[in-house]
Amino acid sequence: MSNSYIGYHFSIEPKELGSEILIAELGEKAFESFTETETGIDAFVQKDLWDENILDGIFILQSDEFKISYTFEEIEQINWNEEWEKNFEPIDVDGNCHVRAPFHPKTNAEFDIVIEPKMSFGTGHHETTHMMIQHLLDMDVAGLKTLDMGCGTAILAILSEMKGAQPIDAIDIDNWCYLNSIENAERNNCEHITVYEGDAALLAGKQYDLIIANINRNILLNDMQSYVDCLNENGIILFSGFYEEDVPFIDTSCIEKGLTFFKKLQRNNWVSLKYVKQKI
Repeated sequence: MSNSYIGYHFSIEPKELGSEILIAELGEKAFESFTETETGIDAFVQKDLWDENILDGIFILQSDEFKISYTFEEIEQINWNEEWEKNFEPIDVDGNCHVRAPFHPKTNAEFDIVIEPKMSFGTGHHETTHMMIQHLLDMDVAGLKTLDMGCGTAILAILSEMKGAQPIDAIDIDNWCYLNSIENAERNNCEHITVYEGDAALLAGKQYDLIIANINRNILLNDMQSYVDCLNENGIILFSGFYEEDVPFIDTSCIEKGLTFFKKLQRNNWVSLKYVKQKI
């Protein structure tokens, strides 16, 4: 596979919300890495996976609520470490959880997570990951058999182990995420996380007390029955990766499959929901 990349440079107004939505949509394409700029974001895709129609179907580019322009160029090689060090800022969630890169100083946060994101999605900066961390900080997960579905960089699996959950399965369909999750679990001295490359087909025959699924609406709806089938009675499932307007679709599917709604978090237009599979 070529080492060449196509780099897109997006200028976005309004920047904050527009960048979050655009990153989420590009993440469903072949884009592998994103960096924030003064006017928007840069996004990178391997040349071998690129074609001139790659931005077709990106909804926000057609939205009247945002003004987005872009240029793109071929880049022979990228020093990813240099890019991350320039753009990756540590994240503080409610003063209790600190997510940082290896080159950031340690803080006094109760949960100190060190990740090197490489090309995978899920650095903790995204609204959805932030809310999932908030859910976990508010829960007693000690001893819970846990699934981190769509694990990205394995931040949520790592935090779960730090809070006492075990054993933990972390699954992602993307090979970069799979490899990076293994590396980050080792970096944080995790002993109870097993990382798998694949999709919901891997869940057959497995059972969990806690499921964390931070993906997107369509995949969540498609795989919802698989999640419910492998969730133990009185088990908890946390969802995110979708917008406020998607909530009725997620909620209807959950209720139809016997889940009970417990809690909702929202940051900007992003939402995270908590459900419980109560014993009948």
